[in-house]
Amino acid sequence: MENQVNQVINVSEAKKQQRFLKVLLYILIYSFLGFMAIIVIFPFYWMIISSLKTLSEYRENIPTFWPREIFLQNFRTAYEVANLGQLFVNTLIVGTVSTILSLVVTVLSAFAFARLQFKGRNLLFGVLMATMMVPGELFTITNYMTVTAWGITKTYTVLIVPFLVSVFYIYLLRQNFMQIPNELYLAAKVDGTTDLKYLWKVMIPLCIPTLITITILKMMGAWNSYIWPRLVANDDAHKLITNGLRGASFTDEANVTNFPAQMAAVVIVSFPLFLVFLFLRKYIMKGVARSGIKG
Repeated sequence: MENQVNQVINVSEAKKQQRFLKVLLYILIYSFLGFMAIIVIFPFYWMIISSLKTLSEYRENIPTFWPREIFLQNFRTAYEVANLGQLFVNTLIVGTVSTILSLVVTVLSAFAFARLQFKGRNLLFGVLMATMMVPGELFTITNYMTVTAWGITKTYTVLIVPFLVSVFYIYLLRQNFMQIPNELYLAAKVDGTTDLKYLWKVMIPLCIPTLITITILKMMGAWNSYIWPRLVANDDAHKLITNGLRGASFTDEANVTNFPAQMAAVVIVSFPLFLVFLFLRKYIMKGVARSGIKG
């Protein structure tokens, strides 16, 4: 009887010890994640509060972690100095047109590799996948030599056409298309449905989450593009938001840089991306998750 009581006590103590270790592990994990979150968020927090400070407060030797006076004039100054209105228009034109054309190319290519039967299909798709291992800088060099030889620099065309084809987007959508049962395609062909009608009526509606993901990623790519627009279209009429902001001067005649106005410009440019991440992140994750499962 005494041995049974001791065993029960030992089991109870072992469970308490396991529970304590489990709680301790959770505390360590969430403490680490919280610490890393602070490290990631702090630069954005500093950017925002800096955009709300006056220049005199910003230049104080001891920094303040909240502005004494919220100075919204910085945003107006940033908008005027950086000519953000024209930059937004240029970026929206390039982003919208390139996204629409890229979606057309991606949908047709993914459908061909997922459903159409033609000689060398798998070999061609393998070659396309192999190009993903080539550094993007090599494409930048060859594309720059090509557009320079054609004389189409400093145009919207040079900002849109060279990057319409994305092998990653084609792969993403192809995997989603391959989840759709092939029997639907065969039944549609028996009924006399054309390939384009089947694509438009059946496959595209079933793959809307992935198409939304591609649209978001393509728009964000156009918004964040820096090196290519700076190389081929750095004139005022075609500057995009990133290289236009980089070229804006916030230094006055006395060689004093208005850092709060500069931070305000960065806040204005970053705000649309924050909204995209805040409201559309579930679509991005859903589209990628659906494409990663082979049905």
